[in-house]
Amino acid sequence: MTFEQIMTDLKAKKYCPIYFLMGDEPYFIDVITDYIAENVLQPHEKVFNQSVIYGKKERNDSTVLTVLDAARRFPMGSKYQVVIVKEAQNLKGNMDKLLLYITKPLKSTILVINYKYELPDKRQQLYKQLTKRAEEKSAVLFESERLYDNQLPAWITAYLSGHGYSIAPAASALLAEHLGNDLSKIVNEADKLMIVLGGKNERQITLEHIEQNVGISKEYNIFELQNALGERNVLKTNKIIQYFALNPRDHPIIMVIASLFSYFVKILTFHYLPDKGSDRAVASALRANPYFVKNYRAAAGKYPAPKVIQIISVLREYDMKSKGVDSSSTSAGDLMREMVFKIIH
Repeated sequence: MTFEQIMTDLKAKKYCPIYFLMGDEPYFIDVITDYIAENVLQPHEKVFNQSVIYGKKERNDSTVLTVLDAARRFPMGSKYQVVIVKEAQNLKGNMDKLLLYITKPLKSTILVINYKYELPDKRQQLYKQLTKRAEEKSAVLFESERLYDNQLPAWITAYLSGHGYSIAPAASALLAEHLGNDLSKIVNEADKLMIVLGGKNERQITLEHIEQNVGISKEYNIFELQNALGERNVLKTNKIIQYFALNPRDHPIIMVIASLFSYFVKILTFHYLPDKGSDRAVASALRANPYFVKNYRAAAGKYPAPKVIQIISVLREYDMKSKGVDSSSTSAGDLMREMVFKIIH
């Protein structure tokens, strides 16, 4: 099941006796778990019917048998009891001991297992049995995968849209670039922006809102640097690099190089696309927001393919220098100045 399907069923009070939530992205796991914890039982029912078990060793000595004992209890004065297992990947004991319970779970227990940052061995009987039960709709088996960087702007747009707000494409891209693929951090900042805009009776998030409330300059950021380089605008490029050099904590050279590498790889890819006419086709091939296709198209006009290949070589060179290879005494600011000079000229 997808995250959206799970949440739809939960809001419709369609519960499964087992939720096995696993994978690299903690955000979706936390949202599902928190919703169950907050909404299945009434406040007065939670005292006797809701328990949280931690598998993390420094918290306690919980074992798989601890989970089984809790799951097999019957609720007191309630239709359900909720048992939430956090950090289940650290539980002591063999997880396969859950097999018998998974085969015949109590209908009055909602067992939520958080198996974060990794996956169980898919060759083992536990995973096979969970898969079978999920196919029979008697369990939920959910793999929470991290989003790729190119998926983040669309996800931000969808998240805000679900709350009745919109965001300019450049603003969502800037937010994604600044915050990375930490969805919890992105949601926190998005929620703050919605609170601010709600007080002003506005529904559209712009670059100005992000600059004022998130602390990202709308003029001196990685996207403006990419645009300046794409236009071969020497003056604007040098202004941005000077700002980056004076603010190395917010604009570390390693992150700048990584972003520029991704940018110029897209330009190189554009040169060899069979279909350059359709913005939608180009966006799909580049895994980019369609809003930025015009920028890649314009930059490709300024930089022929051989020059882009040379630029990628320059970026690799300065990536090594930024890590101390053949440049231990050169400052990050000076390295960036040298690097953009070689890119433009």
